[in-house]
Parts: sequence; structure tokens; C-alpha cells
Amino acid sequence: MMLLRERSTQEGPLVSVCDADVLGETFENGEASLTVDPDFYDGEAAAAEEVVASLSRAAVANLVGHDAVGVAVEHGFVEETNVLEFDGTVHAQYLRM
Repeated sequence: MMLLRERSTQEGPLVSVCDADVLGETFENGEASLTVDPDFYDGEAAAAEEVVASLSRAAVANLVGHDAVGVAVEHGFVEETNVLEFDGTVHAQYLRM
């Protein structure tokens, strides 16, 4: 299950998506750490179709977890080479210019 949250900003919609099982966790990769902060990532349960629809409207998106990032890669929002690997999960950001 993925968690989806949308916010309105001056630059356009900000979307955060994470796999439910990584919410509240902190991950390291030797160079950086990533905390999946519930204040930012906690949202409504969402299926892949809902995530894709939300990403298609997003100006900026932050994604954490194999399912969330996988949907973004599969549907062309994020290139696989831009995915950051952490011990136990993956992270990607999307910015529409």
C-alpha cells in the first residue's frame, strides 16, 4: 500500500508518496540519511492509478519506497538512473519545469 498526500503551493501542486511500511523510518546510504517524516508523507491510501493521476498534476513530487518510486519510473515521471538507493529503500524527486 502507498500513502499519497497533495498540497497546494505557489509553484503548483506538491505531491508526496511513500510505501506505507517506510513511514516514520530513517534510512542511510553512507553519504546521507532520509527520514520518512509522517508530517510530510502521511496521507491517504492510494492505488497505483491514483498515484499516477496525482503525479501528472504535480509541479514537485517526493517519493520513497520501492512501490512508490517504481510507479513513477514505470510511468515515465522519474528516470531509473536518478533514483537514490538507501539501505532498505529508494527515494526519488520529480520536478516539472
